[in-house]
Amino acid sequence: MEASTTIRKMLAGNQLIVPTYQRAYSWDTSKENGVQKLHTGVFLDDLNEYNKSNAKASYYFGHFLFEEKNGVYYVIDGQQRLTTIIIFLSALFKNMKLIRSLNDEEQDCFEDTIKRRATYRFSTVDYDNRFFKEYVIDQSISNKRVVETESARRIAEAFDYFDGQLENKDEEYLEKMLKTISSASCTTYLVEDESEAIQMFIFQNNRGKKPSNLEILKAQFMYNIHLYAGENKDGLIQDVKEKFEGIYKSIASIEYKVSEDDILTYTLRVYFNSLWEDKPLERIGKILAEDQSVKFIEKFTQSLAESFTFLSKFFVSDERDSIAIHSLIALGRIGIALPFIIKAYKFNLSIYEISNLCETLESLILRHRLIGTKAEMTTRINDVFESFTEKNKDTKPIIERISWMKTTDEWWWAYWSNENLKNSLQGDLNHSVAKYLLWKYENYLEAKGKSGYMSTRFDKVKSPELEHIAPRTKPEVKNHGYGVYDEVFEKEYLNCIGNYLLVSKSHNCSVGNIPFQEKLKTYTSLFQHREVNDFVGDNNKWGKTAIGKRKKKIIGFVLENL
Repeated sequence: MEASTTIRKMLAGNQLIVPTYQRAYSWDTSKENGVQKLHTGVFLDDLNEYNKSNAKASYYFGHFLFEEKNGVYYVIDGQQRLTTIIIFLSALFKNMKLIRSLNDEEQDCFEDTIKRRATYRFSTVDYDNRFFKEYVIDQSISNKRVVETESARRIAEAFDYFDGQLENKDEEYLEKMLKTISSASCTTYLVEDESEAIQMFIFQNNRGKKPSNLEILKAQFMYNIHLYAGENKDGLIQDVKEKFEGIYKSIASIEYKVSEDDILTYTLRVYFNSLWEDKPLERIGKILAEDQSVKFIEKFTQSLAESFTFLSKFFVSDERDSIAIHSLIALGRIGIALPFIIKAYKFNLSIYEISNLCETLESLILRHRLIGTKAEMTTRINDVFESFTEKNKDTKPIIERISWMKTTDEWWWAYWSNENLKNSLQGDLNHSVAKYLLWKYENYLEAKGKSGYMSTRFDKVKSPELEHIAPRTKPEVKNHGYGVYDEVFEKEYLNCIGNYLLVSKSHNCSVGNIPFQEKLKTYTSLFQHREVNDFVGDNNKWGKTAIGKRKKKIIGFVLENL
């Protein structure tokens, strides 16, 4: 492989593979009519600008770093760009073939860059590679619902985006774009061993786009092993690779639910048994400078891999099976809870015990979000976190502490008390939290008088939005049925939980500012819709009295159940 080459020459006759211990495809594609151009949009815009400029110099795709083993080139750096190039070329060839058959030169280019007979020039990480070949290269499947990872979904979205952008282009445009891509210049470098590859990674990424803390840590771990592991080097390097292969598989399935760097921080808190740990690179950097760094790397990498495995189970399979876990995740901003959750899985607690723990943590997090106090929660619960150990894996002390915090009147502990919660529910609420509360209230209404009732999941509510029963803008018609829009009504009643209703997006758009009696006829889908009638008095108006009654009932439900 030449140091200075073109994209076509780099791919021709070679087999390029993204090793599984590297990150899977992570470039994002903006949705239809998205205002912000994301990675694939910028990629295509740059190519279009180059073609419009009629520049004489070749387009430059940057530098690629490879490790060669037995004639196969493993991509160490540049895999995101290279994956995107292959996706774009495949979409380009597809659209050229729809216009006419490829000529001999174009067919040769296809075989050099995409596939020759049964030989694929490029392979992504193994857990996405079958989908990559079938969806992007061979186009033998078209159903994106078969994707199992977020990275595979990104691959499909990138291909669909490029395909859509190219489908109406004329033959001249496609031919020019193929020439630009295939003859684009690039530089390559083959590392002699993994130690050099790691050093190159650290050197390049500290001077360009900043990698994640997790990626930096992986490089530092492998470099330290190369320097200090002696005869055990090869086995330890392989162990780290295997651990990160599992970590990246987990990331591919949960990355939109929790960030990898946050999981690194949570692992640090579990490993050192303190909720105060929050600077992983700084903390671990000091340990790597000590004599026992290799032993630490072995232990911490194991702990890190476990955290990703546990949270994959928590966010995916167990979230489907446990309404308590689903409810905590639906609430959001649950970082303070996840070190407890990791420990619970680490100690092999039952799903019943984990669900009970989730219900308790959910209550504390909900209160923290609603009350909005600046009081430090970590100080109040760090001791029960520290005492939650392998030898003492009982969750009862955690549950008792949080339950006590909800009822005590001791000022230092009472920031999240029932009294403060009640006060926080009087006025305007964050809309995401309000939707969450009304979902919980809906399940409460639906379950009344029923034994064995299965709660409706939050994600089963189609495009949930908050409807203001009494519109925020006073209707122009005289007999609108919403009471008097005076200063008190607008300040204290319009934006409160008593006037909020959980509806679908389409429902919300359809009702708008119509009179109350007309709007009331549309309230048929949910129990809370039909219950609105119960608060309307003899005057058939939705004003201060009706809103106040409904607010009182919902707040009562929250205080009793959450």
